[in-house]
Amino acid sequence: MVRLNIVFIASEASPLAKTGGLADVTGSLPHALKQLGHQVTVILPFYRRQLAASKTVTTPMNVTVEMWADGVQRYCPLHEATVNGLHFILVEQDDLYDREGLYGPAGGAYEDNLLRYMLFDRVALEAAARLKEKVDIIHCHDWQTGMIPLLLKTQYQHHARIAQAKTVYTIHNLAYQGNFPANWIHRLGIPSHHFHPGDFEFHGQINCMKAGIASAHAITTVSPSYAEEILTPEYGCELNGFLQLHTGKLSGIVNGLDIAEWDPATDTALAANFKAGHTAGKKQCKAAIQEEFGLEVSADTPLLVLISRLADQKGIDLLLANAQSWIDRGYQLAVLGSGDPHSEHALHHIADANPKQMHFWRGFNEGLARRIYAGGDIFLMPSRFEPCGLGQLMAMRYGTVPVVRATGGLKDTVVDYSQVKGEATGVHFTDATPQAFDAALELTITLYRNSTIWSRIRSNALKRDSSWQASAIRYADLYQALLKA
Repeated sequence: MVRLNIVFIASEASPLAKTGGLADVTGSLPHALKQLGHQVTVILPFYRRQLAASKTVTTPMNVTVEMWADGVQRYCPLHEATVNGLHFILVEQDDLYDREGLYGPAGGAYEDNLLRYMLFDRVALEAAARLKEKVDIIHCHDWQTGMIPLLLKTQYQHHARIAQAKTVYTIHNLAYQGNFPANWIHRLGIPSHHFHPGDFEFHGQINCMKAGIASAHAITTVSPSYAEEILTPEYGCELNGFLQLHTGKLSGIVNGLDIAEWDPATDTALAANFKAGHTAGKKQCKAAIQEEFGLEVSADTPLLVLISRLADQKGIDLLLANAQSWIDRGYQLAVLGSGDPHSEHALHHIADANPKQMHFWRGFNEGLARRIYAGGDIFLMPSRFEPCGLGQLMAMRYGTVPVVRATGGLKDTVVDYSQVKGEATGVHFTDATPQAFDAALELTITLYRNSTIWSRIRSNALKRDSSWQASAIRYADLYQALLKA
């Protein structure tokens, strides 16, 4: 295997700054690639508040990149950090990145987001060009870095250490494309001759994701099924036709987990530890979370759990349509999440009316999430679409059997009982309707009542390999193929 010099450029990475699954990928996949013997550097904005909150220790590199943007000559100091052996470079510009939220206030977006991330993209390329070794692969993620493949082939070819680099562009969620008014083109020096429907023009606006799709040497999504779904009108978010022009460079590679970080055998947040073959601790975790939430402590009562953003994509309306009925049947329900105010209000209303059977915790708390994953019996994930999803991976890792809609990464990672009984790790349903969700839940309850079948399904879930190793090998193979092309 040839050792590669790989640069990840992303808008967030765990544990330095995180809003969702993107950070989990960009924070853990580089570690897996390092374990394969490659050199990996991750470049992020210097989010001062988030870095302080994560207690990340940074060091000035004594390098400042000068960059013109929107009529202003900016001076961007570079910092570095080493986290769990992984090298990070951080781009400082406090008026742009030292803010309460990474992308906007709660429920919104900053109006200058294109300025923020175009500046970051350019400085990140300058930083990559200053690395000691020639860069082989530049791996970009989501709309915030979608312009990088275009910039590299049009404006940064004079940098010897990055000029020959191959670009990989990963779509984590096609629904967020980075659309902005066309007047930013001249304000930010974006190559205007690429502003047409065959490139980054979209309904008269700039579309950063289209730029990445058009110019990258390879496009990946975070599961094989999602790579197929985005080629259809239902899931293509108006880019399905454009993506069909680029299918020759499109593939899907499923996400993984940092299994050392997510391990019920060692997790200090849990009331008791457990693992496949030794699951007594899971019963203690169930009793502990029932007590913490004020639910009746009962080993026999099915405990249904959901940890999610409360958004239409996540199928929360399907949960709300069924919640009271499930409570009336004697099941318990624990929900952790925040988002749509209407959904939050509805969940509070049901929980307040049924305090011994349902608890809703608004917001997010990782320690609490771990306790819920460990204590639940059945994990609910009724997503309308799900590029990959990490919740179902975490649930299976903690022996909680997922009921999922058969879409995207959920279909790829959860083995459906109705299709492969002996290897099942959960249950699928197809139609995004309350009735289909309810039928899948009732099948799962029937399995739960059969201790022999349930023990096998739960054991399959606990034993599932959700590590990054296999996916990292696939990425490494993709990188090698690009360099040979």
